[in-house]
Amino acid sequence: MLRLTHYLQSLLQPAPVAPPRQPSGPVLIWNLIRRCNLTCQHCYSISADKDFAGELSTAEVFTVMDDLKAFGVPVLILSGGEPLLRPDIYDIGRRAKEMGFYVGLSSNGTLIDAANVGRIAEVGFDYVGVSLDGIGATHDKFRRLDGGFALALNGIRLARDAGMKVGVRYTMTEDNAHDLPALLQLVSDEGIDKFYFSHLNYAGRGNKHRDSDARHARTRWAMELLIESCLAHLRAGTAKEFVTGNNDADGVYLLQWAARHYPEQLDALRQRLTQWGGNASGVNVANIDNLGNVHPDTMWWKVTLGNVRERPFSEIWPDVSHPLMAGLKQRPRPVHGRCAACAHLAICNGNTRVRAWELSDDFWASDPACYLSDAEIGVADGAYPLPQLTPWQRIVPQAEGSR
Repeated sequence: MLRLTHYLQSLLQPAPVAPPRQPSGPVLIWNLIRRCNLTCQHCYSISADKDFAGELSTAEVFTVMDDLKAFGVPVLILSGGEPLLRPDIYDIGRRAKEMGFYVGLSSNGTLIDAANVGRIAEVGFDYVGVSLDGIGATHDKFRRLDGGFALALNGIRLARDAGMKVGVRYTMTEDNAHDLPALLQLVSDEGIDKFYFSHLNYAGRGNKHRDSDARHARTRWAMELLIESCLAHLRAGTAKEFVTGNNDADGVYLLQWAARHYPEQLDALRQRLTQWGGNASGVNVANIDNLGNVHPDTMWWKVTLGNVRERPFSEIWPDVSHPLMAGLKQRPRPVHGRCAACAHLAICNGNTRVRAWELSDDFWASDPACYLSDAEIGVADGAYPLPQLTPWQRIVPQAEGSR
């Protein structure tokens, strides 16, 4: 995740580059439930409005939380499915806060209403993130619910008015990119605290719809718009947080932008971005799914590292016996092709491995969603062609090891 506001602020108000800080443990995104009242086109967990057997009980969740705290995990993002469909979500959130975690609630917003917003506020969530993938019918089509936009926006307003820090999460594809300007305006008009711009990742339904991924020119346009919007808020003195996720080339793009607009701050920004270090899957970002399976992050449900019912998270996470985890924890990562030749590998860390894997069956191939030009990454023109973005096809297993 690239904290765009933080880095642009450092350009407007230069200060010495602080020493790097090592987090005590990974940020944990916890899919407590797979059931959801929506069936979104890009859902990585392929959630649906039905019960999924074998999910962790309240007591099991509490036991895992004890281990997470002892291991040094600082942040819990409680997600789903739709976490508000778990009756014990308030008890889980309350206990997490009492234990000293930073606790976020990741919701589709449609179930936040006048009847439960007080209970949500009472828990004391540090942040409530709600998905909006366009305006009106665009969002409804993306989320497959007529009237879903109105319900989600109502949930955002209720949470905001109850005093909670609220953010909007938006995943851009070719199908909804046209609504980005209007969505940024809505975030400004509604006094929403945070805007999280997510690139499409090739997991779950997102992989099935990967041919709708934003083309590189569209992504560059979106980054320019985000930077302009963020700068406008910074210059106006309005508190608004902009972040991007699921494409660590964003950090390099910001560096290229700064070279044109703030050349005197370029070296300091490069130092800060190198300290950030790009993709953190398997290192500073972790995932536990609804069944207790541990994954390198939320997009890697096809790779299971262990289960917290059988082995504590604190033992699973440092284990590098799986070749993916061994490579993710390596610095630099064992990428090859265009990523290995890139002059900015230390900033982006090879970008998002799951996209490369889904297209090439190779953990360490080039990420097809890198939208930087050959000149921008310091390689000869055409020397390293990116993998072609091919439509998803169902694979019928024919032998052991088929996925």
